[in-house]
Amino acid sequence: MARDEPGYLRLHAAGELAGRVEKALAALNDCTLCGRQCHAQRLAVEPKGAFCRTGRHAFVCSAFAHLGEEDCLRGTRGSGTVFFSQCNLRCKFCQNYDISYTAAGCRVTAHELAALMLRLQQSGCHNINLVTPSHVVPQILEALLVAAGEGLRLPLVYNTGGYDRVETLQLLDGVIDIYMPDFKFWDPDTADELAYARDYPEVARAAIREMHRQVGDLAIDDDGLARRGLLVRHLVMPGQLEQTRAILRFLSQEISADTYVNVMAQYHPEAHAARHPAINRPLTSAEYRQAQQIARAEGLWRLDKR
Repeated sequence: MARDEPGYLRLHAAGELAGRVEKALAALNDCTLCGRQCHAQRLAVEPKGAFCRTGRHAFVCSAFAHLGEEDCLRGTRGSGTVFFSQCNLRCKFCQNYDISYTAAGCRVTAHELAALMLRLQQSGCHNINLVTPSHVVPQILEALLVAAGEGLRLPLVYNTGGYDRVETLQLLDGVIDIYMPDFKFWDPDTADELAYARDYPEVARAAIREMHRQVGDLAIDDDGLARRGLLVRHLVMPGQLEQTRAILRFLSQEISADTYVNVMAQYHPEAHAARHPAINRPLTSAEYRQAQQIARAEGLWRLDKR
């Protein structure tokens, strides 16, 4: 096996990937897979009490070659994004609320999800980019077992809002090549108000530590493509630069000063943001410039240049 091939191929060859699938699917019976820990019985098609409203099969809204991701992911042929519906966060300002709030798209079986991954590989994508995957880790592993057996060879990107349990991430150790969490809030009151998740800051910090333990700092090859490691996104929000400072300081001091960070400027009011006056406005260019200055002042130097 080539040295630069994804780790899941080694797990598959050793028979360990099948064991991960079995353990993950069993967890659906009393689900505590994500930060919600709602204990729903998710083996049903339409589970009761599940925050994500997702049962035995994942909902996929779309799968395509995405040319709008970071340069190190999109390359020249795009990042093969698979958008899962019914996110486990439901941020009140979500810019993809039409996907994350609803069962957009359709249910897919493991074989159907595997076929989507293989189609993206065949189209020339540089990686498989799993968007909002936290609540469907068992379904992803089940599909990966099929896809790896049928020739999937692309790196896997775990593109998450950050509300991930360490215990679930441990099922992905050696499976995921590139972790890409968004660290959204530092303050529990803000997380509670804007995402119904008061413990989000604590959960996200633990998750990012575990992600970095598994894959380390982001490694980029000679073609400028990410091969393995941690890439953190932070959406700068209006009036919340002190939270930005705390998040970036955490990344620099407690994760690594070499952490690759995308300090994002694209915030604009969406979804239910109008109900919250403090965030019911676009980010100003001055706020974004200050956020970049904060990142450098905190010792972060690997900043996405877009």
